[in-house]
Amino acid sequence: MRSFTGVAAGTLLLEVIVVLLSMPVVANLGSGLATWQGVLVGTLALALLLTCAVLRKPWGLGLAAGLQVVMIACWVALPALGVLGLVFGLVWAILLWMRWDVARRMAEGRLPDQQG
Repeated sequence: MRSFTGVAAGTLLLEVIVVLLSMPVVANLGSGLATWQGVLVGTLALALLLTCAVLRKPWGLGLAAGLQVVMIACWVALPALGVLGLVFGLVWAILLWMRWDVARRMAEGRLPDQQG
């Protein structure tokens, strides 16, 4: 399951890029980058980036999932950020389901490498 950490880190990096690309939306549609909305987007991007460093810890995936919930909750402040949270929440749900499915197949001995 170590390879899943790389996939999760890559997904988080893509999410950081997309969140940072929402800065022009905040600048034009929101109150501006120097307001609490801009600080919210910057803080969320930094938290997502720092989460990449702790994904190997037992609580790392929980932190990543918690940040997805925070991002969806940001819908109240910035609807565009909430939509991004829903999209990436779906991506994370699919990734975690795939991880669970591989672990189940591994435990049952049904992976192609385990066939004798």
